[in-house]
Amino acid sequence: MHVTLRVKNGIPSLRRQLLERIVKLALLKQREKLKETGASHFQVVHFTIQSDHLHLIVEAPNKRGLARGLAGLEVRIARRLNRVLGRKGRFWSERYHRRDLRSPTEPRNALRYVLLNTQKHYRVIGDRNFADPFSSAATFDGFTRPPAVFDAPQPWSRVSPRTWLLRLGWRRRGLIDPAEAPTSAPATPSRR
Repeated sequence: MHVTLRVKNGIPSLRRQLLERIVKLALLKQREKLKETGASHFQVVHFTIQSDHLHLIVEAPNKRGLARGLAGLEVRIARRLNRVLGRKGRFWSERYHRRDLRSPTEPRNALRYVLLNTQKHYRVIGDRNFADPFSSAATFDGFTRPPAVFDAPQPWSRVSPRTWLLRLGWRRRGLIDPAEAPTSAPATPSRR
Protein backbone atom coordinates (compact mmCIF):
# COMPACT_ATOMS: atom_id res chain seq x y z
CA MET A 1 0.00 0.00 0.00
CA HIS A 2 0.98 3.60 -0.55
CA VAL A 3 0.21 5.59 2.60
CA THR A 4 0.38 9.35 3.12
CA LEU A 5 0.55 10.98 6.57
CA ARG A 6 0.13 14.78 6.76
CA VAL A 7 1.11 16.98 9.71
CA LYS A 8 -1.03 19.80 11.09
CA ASN A 9 -0.49 23.36 9.87
CA GLY A 10 2.13 25.26 11.83
CA ILE A 11 4.51 22.32 12.32
CA PRO A 12 8.05 23.16 11.12
CA SER A 13 9.36 21.32 8.08
CA LEU A 14 10.03 17.64 8.70
CA ARG A 15 13.05 18.04 6.42
CA ARG A 16 14.83 20.08 9.09
CA GLN A 17 17.84 18.03 10.17
CA LEU A 18 16.71 17.37 13.76
CA LEU A 19 13.12 16.51 12.83
CA GLU A 20 14.16 14.30 9.93
CA ARG A 21 16.48 12.35 12.24
CA ILE A 22 13.66 11.81 14.74
CA VAL A 23 11.31 10.54 12.02
CA LYS A 24 13.97 8.15 10.66
CA LEU A 25 14.79 6.92 14.17
CA ALA A 26 11.10 6.27 14.82
CA LEU A 27 10.87 4.26 11.60
CA LEU A 28 13.99 2.28 12.57
CA LYS A 29 12.79 1.71 16.16
CA GLN A 30 9.45 0.39 14.95
CA ARG A 31 11.23 -1.98 12.58
CA GLU A 32 13.46 -3.23 15.43
CA LYS A 33 10.50 -3.67 17.77
CA LEU A 34 8.53 -5.64 15.21
CA LYS A 35 11.58 -7.80 14.51
CA GLU A 36 12.17 -8.45 18.25
CA THR A 37 8.58 -9.54 18.83
CA GLY A 38 8.46 -11.58 15.64
CA ALA A 39 5.48 -9.55 14.44
CA SER A 40 4.80 -9.73 10.73
CA HIS A 41 1.60 -7.70 10.57
CA PHE A 42 3.21 -4.57 9.15
CA GLN A 43 6.41 -3.27 7.62
CA VAL A 44 7.57 -0.04 6.03
CA VAL A 45 9.44 -0.98 2.86
CA HIS A 46 10.16 2.52 1.51
CA PHE A 47 9.53 6.10 2.63
CA THR A 48 10.14 9.74 1.88
CA ILE A 49 10.04 12.63 4.32
CA GLN A 50 8.68 15.85 2.83
CA SER A 51 8.20 19.19 4.59
CA ASP A 52 4.62 18.56 5.73
CA HIS A 53 3.95 14.90 4.99
CA LEU A 54 5.37 11.40 4.77
CA HIS A 55 4.88 8.93 1.96
CA LEU A 56 5.25 5.28 2.90
CA ILE A 57 5.19 2.07 0.91
CA VAL A 58 4.03 -0.51 3.44
CA GLU A 59 3.03 -4.14 3.57
CA ALA A 60 0.29 -5.45 5.80
CA PRO A 61 -1.74 -8.64 5.44
CA ASN A 62 -5.06 -6.95 6.21
CA LYS A 63 -6.75 -3.74 7.39
CA ARG A 64 -6.21 -4.60 11.05
CA GLY A 65 -2.46 -5.12 10.56
CA LEU A 66 -2.23 -1.86 8.65
CA ALA A 67 -4.20 0.06 11.28
CA ARG A 68 -2.12 -1.35 14.15
CA GLY A 69 1.18 -0.71 12.40
CA LEU A 70 0.32 2.83 11.35
CA ALA A 71 -1.18 3.72 14.74
CA GLY A 72 2.03 2.63 16.46
CA LEU A 73 4.15 4.57 13.99
CA GLU A 74 2.01 7.71 14.19
CA VAL A 75 2.13 7.71 17.99
CA ARG A 76 5.88 7.04 18.08
CA ILE A 77 6.64 9.92 15.70
CA ALA A 78 4.12 12.37 17.21
CA ARG A 79 5.31 11.88 20.80
CA ARG A 80 8.95 12.39 19.93
CA LEU A 81 8.39 15.41 17.69
CA ASN A 82 5.91 17.07 20.08
CA ARG A 83 8.48 16.72 22.88
CA VAL A 84 11.27 18.24 20.78
CA LEU A 85 9.02 21.05 19.51
CA GLY A 86 7.69 21.79 23.01
CA ARG A 87 4.09 21.31 21.97
CA LYS A 88 1.13 19.18 23.00
CA GLY A 89 -1.88 17.89 21.19
CA ARG A 90 -2.66 16.41 17.85
CA PHE A 91 0.31 16.21 15.49
CA TRP A 92 -1.21 14.64 12.37
CA SER A 93 -3.73 16.75 10.47
CA GLU A 94 -6.06 13.92 9.56
CA ARG A 95 -6.34 10.22 9.21
CA TYR A 96 -3.89 8.58 6.89
CA HIS A 97 -4.66 8.17 3.19
CA ARG A 98 -3.97 4.82 1.62
CA ARG A 99 -3.93 3.39 -1.85
CA ASP A 100 -3.89 -0.34 -2.32
CA LEU A 101 -1.43 -1.47 -4.99
CA ARG A 102 -2.98 -4.28 -7.01
CA SER A 103 -1.29 -4.63 -10.42
CA PRO A 104 2.39 -4.52 -11.47
CA THR A 105 1.96 -0.98 -12.80
CA GLU A 106 0.58 0.43 -9.54
CA PRO A 107 3.55 -0.41 -7.26
CA ARG A 108 6.00 0.76 -9.94
CA ASN A 109 4.24 4.13 -10.14
CA ALA A 110 4.03 4.36 -6.34
CA LEU A 111 7.72 3.50 -5.92
CA ARG A 112 8.67 6.12 -8.50
CA TYR A 113 6.43 8.68 -6.81
CA VAL A 114 7.71 7.98 -3.28
CA LEU A 115 11.41 7.56 -4.01
CA LEU A 116 11.67 10.49 -6.42
CA ASN A 117 9.13 12.77 -4.69
CA THR A 118 11.67 15.42 -3.79
CA GLN A 119 12.06 16.17 -7.50
CA LYS A 120 8.35 17.01 -7.60
CA HIS A 121 8.36 19.30 -4.56
CA TYR A 122 11.75 21.00 -4.82
CA ARG A 123 13.57 22.68 -7.67
CA VAL A 124 16.41 20.44 -8.78
CA ILE A 125 19.09 22.01 -10.95
CA GLY A 126 21.46 19.86 -12.97
CA ASP A 127 21.65 16.10 -12.92
CA ARG A 128 18.62 14.57 -11.20
CA ASN A 129 20.45 11.27 -10.74
CA PHE A 130 20.58 11.29 -6.93
CA ALA A 131 18.94 9.47 -4.04
CA ASP A 132 17.02 11.87 -1.80
CA PRO A 133 18.74 11.68 1.62
CA PHE A 134 15.30 12.12 3.23
CA SER A 135 14.09 8.84 1.77
CA SER A 136 14.93 5.17 1.46
CA ALA A 137 16.00 5.65 -2.19
CA ALA A 138 19.65 4.87 -1.38
CA THR A 139 18.69 1.24 -0.60
CA PHE A 140 16.36 0.74 -3.56
CA ASP A 141 17.69 -1.89 -5.97
CA GLY A 142 15.32 -1.19 -8.85
CA PHE A 143 16.94 1.84 -10.47
CA THR A 144 18.22 1.59 -14.05
CA ARG A 145 21.55 3.02 -12.86
CA PRO A 146 22.93 3.69 -9.40
CA PRO A 147 22.06 7.19 -8.17
CA ALA A 148 24.46 9.45 -6.30
CA VAL A 149 24.06 8.71 -2.58
CA PHE A 150 24.61 10.99 0.41
CA ASP A 151 25.90 9.67 3.73
CA ALA A 152 23.17 9.40 6.35
CA PRO A 153 23.65 9.44 10.14
CA GLN A 154 20.92 6.80 10.52
CA PRO A 155 21.21 4.65 7.41
CA TRP A 156 18.07 2.83 6.35
CA SER A 157 19.04 -0.73 5.53
CA ARG A 158 17.21 -2.42 2.69
CA VAL A 159 13.88 -4.01 3.60
CA SER A 160 13.05 -7.20 1.73
CA PRO A 161 9.48 -7.00 0.48
CA ARG A 162 7.29 -9.97 1.38
CA THR A 163 4.72 -9.52 -1.38
CA TRP A 164 5.29 -10.63 -4.96
CA LEU A 165 4.17 -7.24 -6.36
CA LEU A 166 6.77 -5.28 -4.37
CA ARG A 167 9.51 -7.88 -4.72
CA LEU A 168 9.22 -8.80 -8.42
CA GLY A 169 5.87 -7.93 -10.01
CA TRP A 170 6.47 -4.21 -10.54
CA ARG A 171 9.71 -4.99 -12.42
CA ARG A 172 7.65 -6.34 -15.31
CA ARG A 173 6.94 -2.70 -16.18
CA GLY A 174 10.64 -1.80 -16.24
CA LEU A 175 13.22 -0.48 -13.83
CA ILE A 176 13.02 3.15 -12.70
CA ASP A 177 15.40 5.84 -13.96
CA PRO A 178 16.52 7.91 -10.92
CA ALA A 179 16.23 11.10 -13.00
CA GLU A 180 12.57 10.35 -13.85
CA ALA A 181 10.66 13.00 -11.88
CA PRO A 182 7.08 12.16 -10.92
CA THR A 183 4.52 14.66 -12.14
CA SER A 184 1.55 13.89 -9.92
CA ALA A 185 0.23 11.37 -7.43
CA PRO A 186 0.02 7.82 -8.77
CA ALA A 187 -3.75 7.91 -8.10
CA THR A 188 -6.21 9.36 -5.67
CA PRO A 189 -5.74 7.67 -2.29
CA SER A 190 -8.70 6.09 -0.52
CA ARG A 191 -9.49 7.10 3.03
CA ARG A 192 -9.28 4.71 5.93
